[in-house]
Amino acid sequence: MTELEHVKEWIIDNPFVWSIIKFMMILLIILVASKLLRRYLKKRISSTVIRYKAQKGIEIFGYILLVILAITYFSGTIKDFTIVIGLFTAGIAFTLQELILSIAGSMYIFLVQVYKPGDRIEMNGIKGDVIDVDSIYTTMMEIGEWVSSDNYSGRIVKISNAFVFKGPIYNYSHDFPFIWDEFNLPIRYGSDIDLAKSIVINIASEVLSEFTSNSKSQWKSVVNKYYIEDAQIDPTLAIALTDNWIQFNLRYIVDYKKRRSIKHKLNDQIRLAIENTEGKIILASSTIELIKIPDLNVKFDGQRTT
Repeated sequence: MTELEHVKEWIIDNPFVWSIIKFMMILLIILVASKLLRRYLKKRISSTVIRYKAQKGIEIFGYILLVILAITYFSGTIKDFTIVIGLFTAGIAFTLQELILSIAGSMYIFLVQVYKPGDRIEMNGIKGDVIDVDSIYTTMMEIGEWVSSDNYSGRIVKISNAFVFKGPIYNYSHDFPFIWDEFNLPIRYGSDIDLAKSIVINIASEVLSEFTSNSKSQWKSVVNKYYIEDAQIDPTLAIALTDNWIQFNLRYIVDYKKRRSIKHKLNDQIRLAIENTEGKIILASSTIELIKIPDLNVKFDGQRTT
């Protein structure tokens, strides 16, 4: 007798296997009936609240029915009751896997200190300030979306703690509460470039002096804690030649909560300083150079003019 025939004979003669097959069929019938009933109520009930509660009630009732059916169905045919407990536990784990993962995520957040209330993070594509962390959800005050820069949108967002295991977590304030920012400044060709460089660097050094001094000591601790190279803390200016202008790129470090206000202050002071140079420095804009004017043929009073 071949091995395949042995397997077939074992399946046919084994009552436990047939019990499993019958139970799976009953399970399928209950799941299909539950789904059809929920779909029927979705069409028949107009109220959103009542429809949602009715669908959830049927879903929970279906799960409870399956658990009771599993215990009563197998307890008479399986002598070892631990198998029943195992099936019950597996069913609970499968049904509540997201809840269990969220609770595990909250423990991970607390023990590893991924983030804490007051931190600015980005998780699952949502950026905001953490205002609460409980056993299931992380609550954030959302930043961005339909508003520019780092402004609050006004929406409070709850995200499952399970997402700490599903993707990257960007923390703007953990260990090092500063970020690097930059902006570009177009200067017209023919301007006093050396004067422009000194204006930009002097204003940046003055405005950013507090952030520069406070961040240096904290950056040293980050370098000592992690495998990371040292970085330039002081404001830096890079120049690039383009087709239309000389582009100044100012890069600097700033408190993560003051990024927008500091960029405004830098732009405003640099603008005023450039205006006071009496034309020695001119901000550039997009220009169009006409290489050749095409010939025009115009007819006027029956005469042809070129």
